[in-house]
Amino acid sequence: MKSPLRPQFWGNLINSSMARRLTLTVLLTVIATVWVACTAHAQNGSIPIPTIPGTAPAKNPGQVANTVQILLLMTVLTVAPSIFIMMTAFTRIVIVLSFLRSALGTQGIPPNQVLIGLAMFLTFFVMAPTFEKMNADAIQPYMAKKIDFNTAVVKGETPLRRFMVAQTYKDDLRLFIQMSRMKPPKITDPLHPADALPMQVVIPAFVISELKTGFIFGFIIYIPFIVIDLVVSALLMSMGMMMLPPTVISLPAKVLVFILADGWHAIAGSLAASYR
Repeated sequence: MKSPLRPQFWGNLINSSMARRLTLTVLLTVIATVWVACTAHAQNGSIPIPTIPGTAPAKNPGQVANTVQILLLMTVLTVAPSIFIMMTAFTRIVIVLSFLRSALGTQGIPPNQVLIGLAMFLTFFVMAPTFEKMNADAIQPYMAKKIDFNTAVVKGETPLRRFMVAQTYKDDLRLFIQMSRMKPPKITDPLHPADALPMQVVIPAFVISELKTGFIFGFIIYIPFIVIDLVVSALLMSMGMMMLPPTVISLPAKVLVFILADGWHAIAGSLAASYR
């Protein structure tokens, strides 16, 4: 089957009156735009300084710098969810909850919105001391104009770095230190030697450590539910009921065991206690 877009088709399109009118319209638009720009340049003697739409035109380079800062801040806000996920306890918690739902075999129950909401509030609970420290050391002094922005960034990232390093395996930190080929950092605080590590080393090491810990939790969660599946399958085979799917019996059994063991209490308590 030949393509309908043959050269003859394009030739007919170009030769049509509609194409000629479209081409003329585009040319007139370009000419008008150039003429307006040249007129503004001739009248003002300079090219207008760009600014954010909806605000007053910038009159000096300093206002342009403020505009760029606002744009950069908006860009940071767009990546804020990724920062929240990768640099807090959210990764481990949501992985453990996902393993729990898979082990129960309840498919879409609880739904994703409930799991993510529970993981978010557990994350806020776990990270509360760190956030309070960041607020007291960096945000409040900066808002009161007691420190400048660079000092606030340094003071704000210190509690977050200490939290991440406390949850990171030493092998993971050593891996990224070797991969970065950085010189041994100078220790300024003997009580917290990890404060000298840069964030580009701490963050990826923390992420893979959280993934590893989350999978360890998931394996432990799976064990009792696998035992229930094996017991139910063996009982059905011994009774000759091989046509009955084991999940019909094992799913209510797993839910009942989970309820009797107060599973949500145990999971939430274990996750919160796993952060030292």
